[in-house]
Amino acid sequence: MTWRELRVFLRYLPHDSATARAVRGASPEEELWTLVPQLLAAAVDAIRENTFATIKLHGDPKRTGRLKPPAPISRPGVEQRKANNVIRFGGRHGSGAAQLAAVFGRPAANQ
Repeated sequence: MTWRELRVFLRYLPHDSATARAVRGASPEEELWTLVPQLLAAAVDAIRENTFATIKLHGDPKRTGRLKPPAPISRPGVEQRKANNVIRFGGRHGSGAAQLAAVFGRPAANQ
């Protein structure tokens, strides 16, 4: 094989070949998420969100009241959404003052 043949061979290797990945310095996980899998994941996320919205809007409020939206499919390079640190005070969980005191690390004023 001549140098020219080798250069042409390497130039026209398939995009997903091991040699092409090594030249680009990409990890196998990043290479798996090409355009088509990204679009499919986006389509699945949209369908799941649409299903959630449909159930939430047309379902029984007693049964769907605590229903949480679906988490998106994890993708490489994209951080997962952090859990909401929303503190709910009062209600059936007890005094809001005690919960607030636990957050700030001080005893509640009414204790």
